[in-house]
Amino acid sequence: MTATDLVDRLAEHKTVGAAPREELAWLVSHGSLRHLNEGEVLSAKGVPVAGLFVVLTGHVAIFVDRGAGRHKVMEWRAGDVAGLLPYSRLVSPPGDSVAQEPSEILAVPRRDLAAMIRDCHEITSILVHKMLDRARHFTSSGLHDEKMLSLGKLSAGLAHELNNPASAIERSAALLGRRLEDAEQSTRALGASGLTDPQLLAIDAVRASCLATPVHGVLSPIQQAEREDAIADWLVDHGVDAAIAGPLAETAVTLDALDRIAVAVSGPPLSAVLRSVAAGYSVRGIASEIQEAARRISGLVTAIKGFTHMDQATVAEPVDLKWSLGNTVAVLKSKARSKSVAVTVNVEPDLPRVRGFVGELNQIWANLIDNALDAVPDSGRVEVTANRERQRVVVRVVDNGAGIPAEIREHLFEPFFTTKPVGQGTGLGLDIVQRLVSHNDAEIEVETALGRTEFRVSFPLAEVDGAGGQP
Repeated sequence: MTATDLVDRLAEHKTVGAAPREELAWLVSHGSLRHLNEGEVLSAKGVPVAGLFVVLTGHVAIFVDRGAGRHKVMEWRAGDVAGLLPYSRLVSPPGDSVAQEPSEILAVPRRDLAAMIRDCHEITSILVHKMLDRARHFTSSGLHDEKMLSLGKLSAGLAHELNNPASAIERSAALLGRRLEDAEQSTRALGASGLTDPQLLAIDAVRASCLATPVHGVLSPIQQAEREDAIADWLVDHGVDAAIAGPLAETAVTLDALDRIAVAVSGPPLSAVLRSVAAGYSVRGIASEIQEAARRISGLVTAIKGFTHMDQATVAEPVDLKWSLGNTVAVLKSKARSKSVAVTVNVEPDLPRVRGFVGELNQIWANLIDNALDAVPDSGRVEVTANRERQRVVVRVVDNGAGIPAEIREHLFEPFFTTKPVGQGTGLGLDIVQRLVSHNDAEIEVETALGRTEFRVSFPLAEVDGAGGQP
């Protein structure tokens, strides 16, 4: 193929075809025609990009693994351009660019791009616009992958968080059936006892004694065992089955109260009374445990819903940071618990709202707090605070980890930079945090030293100043 033929082909090219013919001729004179077989790598991850690639025929795609599995994030067909573009800071690609079918590429070496910018103004203008489109695509793709990876990491912890109260409900429901059967049997026995009104009043008194607030406070395991033994001895002395000593020991009933009921009721009715009292207290306790477990599930669902912001439009609005930070910490609680890390959230009372995109703010907190949890040792501390400082609201995420080494500090916000093992980090978290912070008209700073690292995000106040209430 002659140079003239190649220029003719470029003149029909979807991207560069509108450029003057002399500029197309410049590309041909400085470039080389490459033929790629299916599966051949055009540019490899971690290897400097050789130059500008003008795709004449075929199909090339870039595959990236950001921790959520290898997948295609962008592709180029006949009429597209790939590789290094004018003014791009790209050194090495984030993944492998592979030919999906036999392809022809006009490759212009990296060393000639400066001359192309000087000599080919139309082509440079065209390619700069392409570079902006590509940057937006990679940013959108990176944010999506980072969100999916974050949700993937959270899902295991959330499943554990939800499983605990769900299992408690299942166990309590099974136990509740047995306790209701005990209550029914003891109630039938009481009904057949022909109790007098004074005896019924005495029974009501002992029931009230059981439900009263314990005067002894919280007992140690040894003290509780001693209390159960004392009640068991009393039951045996009065001819009552000692099997109900455990349930009675959980109540606030005293030995004096038992003595009083024994004076009013004796023989088989006494056994029925105490069985009924123990079963009734157990039923109430089990119902309370079921209610608390259900409340925990409801709270988690509310936190997850608030974190993902499923029922809100993705528009800037006044945001209550108390809810935003609280929901994020709630969905990360399992990870903190697995390392015995103490996470505290302190939000200034009546903190003014900030204006932002709620889902994006939650993503910022998730990345910063998750990184802090990774940085601290077992039994470490992570402190999250939000305060008003003059005309701004400042959120701080502070951990007591080892700090960030100086050689890493300057790369913190670079895309694809990570110190985590392969598959555990995308290298996009802080890059995306910085982008989201900027999108929400905020600023982010970091200070680090041995034993203390602080990420600080500051926002201008929302136009509507106020606090309280869920956004």
